[in-house]
This record gives sequence, structure tokens and C-alpha cells, in this order.
Amino acid sequence: MVGVMSILIADDDARLRQGLRNLLEDHPGWHVVGEAVNGREALEKAVQLLPEIVILDISMPELDGIGAARLIHQALPQAELLVFTQHDTPDIVASALDAGVRGYVLKSQASRDLVPAVEAACQHASFLSPEISAVRPSASVEARNEASASPCVGPSKE
Repeated sequence: MVGVMSILIADDDARLRQGLRNLLEDHPGWHVVGEAVNGREALEKAVQLLPEIVILDISMPELDGIGAARLIHQALPQAELLVFTQHDTPDIVASALDAGVRGYVLKSQASRDLVPAVEAACQHASFLSPEISAVRPSASVEARNEASASPCVGPSKE
């Protein structure tokens, strides 16, 4: 049996956090250990809870997702960071990747891309939603190929 993958979600929209929690916890072996409403709280909870994966929105109050990613990456270099956002400009994508983000998922493609992005992060591989992969095209293809046999897949729910 594969162990539980711990996940922290940071987004200022309560409904969105609940939807993400439901989507992620429906996957065997994944558990949302905490939620944060802003970047500052995301940093605090990441240091406290030590999640293996942190999912961050970019547009959050107090400290944006890129700033939070940079600080979390410094404090917990072993944590895998994913951005879950509506922003798709090359400059923002590049800034997120420079901050230590491993995956970049557009909110508009959550149902298609979030689970594969988390699976890729479980393998310490990169993932970019195809719509933004023009910034770093090889990362998206590489992540999809590596994510197919993820060690994060737990036992099936029965």
C-alpha cells in the first residue's frame, strides 16, 4: 500500500477550496491536511503542517502566490509547489517557475489538469497546462509522460 500524500490548498475563495478538497480527496491516498486564505497563512501552515504538496492561487491577499511559493520553497525545499490560477501570461508563468513552482494549472482546466499535475508533483516532475506550455514546452510533455505511473496512487476505494 502506498502512503498518504499530504496536500495544503491556498486560495482566498472558500468555495473553490472546498471543490479542490473534494476533487483531491476523492483520489485514493491523497489527503488535504490544511487550507489557507492568503499567502501569509499558506506559509505559516506549510511550515506547521509540512505538506508534501502545496497548491497556491496567485491572486491572494497579504502575500500573493508567487511570493508565498518563493518563501515556502526556501523554508521547505522538499515540498512540491503547484500554482492553480487564472493567470496565463508568460511573465507570470516564468515568475512562478523561478519561485520554485513545479506545476502550473489554469483554473479553467481544473477538471482535466489538476489530478495529472498532482501526480506529476508526486514524482518530482513538472506539469504545465497545455495552454501555457508555450513558455516551456518540454516541461509539459515530460511531466505527462512521467506522471503515467505515479507512486502517489493509493489503493482503490471500495
